[in-house]
Amino acid sequence: MKKLLLFTICIISLQVSKAQIKSINYDVVSNEINSGVVLPAEEPFYIKGTLPRGIEYVKIRINRPGKSANQAESYDWKRAFDFEVNQYEIFVANPLKSNTNYDFEFFFYERASESQMDKVKEAIGENLEAYIKSNFEVSSGGIKAYNNDQVMLSQMNQIVENGLEDYRHFLGRDFPGFSDLVKQKLDQRNKLKLRRARFNILGKSDGDNEKAAYANKYIEELIDAVQNETEQFLSRSLMSLVDIRTVNSYPTEKKPGTLPLNFGYGAFAIKRSLSSTEYLNGPYLGLSLPLGNKTFQKFLGNASFSTGVFLQNFNASSGERISGPIVNLPIYAGLGYKMFRVMRFNAGAVLINMEDISSGVKTDYIQPYVGMSLEFNLWVGLNNRR
Repeated sequence: MKKLLLFTICIISLQVSKAQIKSINYDVVSNEINSGVVLPAEEPFYIKGTLPRGIEYVKIRINRPGKSANQAESYDWKRAFDFEVNQYEIFVANPLKSNTNYDFEFFFYERASESQMDKVKEAIGENLEAYIKSNFEVSSGGIKAYNNDQVMLSQMNQIVENGLEDYRHFLGRDFPGFSDLVKQKLDQRNKLKLRRARFNILGKSDGDNEKAAYANKYIEELIDAVQNETEQFLSRSLMSLVDIRTVNSYPTEKKPGTLPLNFGYGAFAIKRSLSSTEYLNGPYLGLSLPLGNKTFQKFLGNASFSTGVFLQNFNASSGERISGPIVNLPIYAGLGYKMFRVMRFNAGAVLINMEDISSGVKTDYIQPYVGMSLEFNLWVGLNNRR
């Protein structure tokens, strides 16, 4: 009883230790990750570091060398209200691949000052004004735009995003784009009729001056609308990028290769020279080759190609001796799917050899089979680069 209790405690302790999430440290001074030790692979982990003075927000971007920036994974940390802390901790939820190099970028932000905020607002406002004025031309037929409304909206949104490249909204929001009010204002120009207007307000007649002034009034109203919306978005404090630290091609740990061993019980049907179908069953032993890595591909990681042998020969009810070729045991092969962590369901075909009792003639047949097995991982010491 004591031995059973001790064994149970050991198993529980092992499960608890396996459930603990690892933490690694980033030293911003030496620009070193995990003290030079390889990173954890195929499991989530934390990245911790000392928080430099004045830093309110830390972002980490992780990517494989040579990959597109769109494939990078980003994680972040933000100071909670005004609490005094001297360390940040970021949870890397998506596991890294085994025996693979990764690039790390650390972005450090501080709260932008009022003068910085004013400069950002002013620069974005001036760029929007210059863009709008350069895209419109006033003629006698109306206001002509060099780009359609959709293109103008897209390019104005891009102007705002470019102006905020080194800044981040305090609440983590991205610029949502200009509202329907701006869209309606753009559409309004198609209804303006300026048959005799000139770009220069000083025309030859009062009518010309009035229509030219009306056209310029419309352009100024559009400029005011887009500037008001950007200022509204920037009404809360921004965080300003202070520094970017990079660590390139840092390796992860090499996970040992394993082969899943299956021990189970299966059944197969035979219907060849026998008068009717007969079902035989018995224990089998084999190996499974996973179709994917379960950490990154859950379905394919649980699915496998399985092969092995039944551990006994059989005798049909009519007397035929049933064995198998090569190893003198029935050989099976098929697809399997792992359930409940240690159980695997298999289905496929079994190669059998049937010996006629009267003539002694042996004939090979392929028959369907199904089985259920327990699965255990065998360490084989292979370089498991996945």
